[in-house]
Amino acid sequence: MKNGKNILACCERARNICIVKTLAKLGHFPTRTSEKEAWFLSPLRSETQASFNVSVVKNLWYDFGMGKGGSTIDLIMAIKSCDLIDALEFLSEDIITYSLKPRLKEPSINEKIKISTVEPLNLPALLNYLESRKIPLEIGRKYCRQIWYRSNGKQFFTIGLQNQKGGWELRNKYYKNSSSPKTYSLFERGSKQLLIIEGMFDFLSLAAIDEDLVESSDCIILNSLAFIDRIKDMIPKYEIVLLYLDNDPAGKKAASSLLSLFDNITDCSDCYSGYKDLNEKLKNENPGKNKQLSGVKTKARKC
Repeated sequence: MKNGKNILACCERARNICIVKTLAKLGHFPTRTSEKEAWFLSPLRSETQASFNVSVVKNLWYDFGMGKGGSTIDLIMAIKSCDLIDALEFLSEDIITYSLKPRLKEPSINEKIKISTVEPLNLPALLNYLESRKIPLEIGRKYCRQIWYRSNGKQFFTIGLQNQKGGWELRNKYYKNSSSPKTYSLFERGSKQLLIIEGMFDFLSLAAIDEDLVESSDCIILNSLAFIDRIKDMIPKYEIVLLYLDNDPAGKKAASSLLSLFDNITDCSDCYSGYKDLNEKLKNENPGKNKQLSGVKTKARKC
């Protein structure tokens, strides 16, 4: 990446990476789409009406609320608050995939996904993917399913986490998407304590780090920060609410907004400070060090 010509070549490839898929990888999904464009709630700031536009034809984005736009690289630099080299590093897997590893076309965000089979996790490719994310098999099998689905006449398989309306969050090594209808996931156990977690692998990571905490609490997995408004009415019903959002600008803004509205919320992101999210912490620290998260529950009860 240090070579000037290599950087230019990487930039050329990175600009061709689909912005809609890049946003999906980060947990942001369109509120409406057409053949030429997709509209999102801005990943760069808090808003309730979608004003973030992606031209599917030109593969460019524009945030009307900020008067700012650009390429896939510009988007990552804005979301991650990073420089060009760090943005290319983040996109490096997609750059390699784009340039060196053509494969069977995965369905796009706009293509209809039809779930055909839901079964226990058993495919080696999916089990290896869980292992690469440091998720114990028993945790993956407890909360997720192996999903076979069809799109445009082709069949695919992923790990799936079901949401409140019967849709699925879908993940494998190469693919991140969801089936309709899309909303948050909820595990209710009759607890007076609620965990609000940003994404599917954040939830699985927390279960791996502190299974007792997860099993003794009601849990909401947002599946997208866009669904925060949908769960606000539930928050006052709990004595304690623990918040686990990403340590990025979007997650920080969402956490700040919730903390300003409710006094029963504790922001637990300091437990994985230095990392983007819980899964990054889990992958980079040993189990003994990760267990420090188990103290969050006791700390919250004293607040």
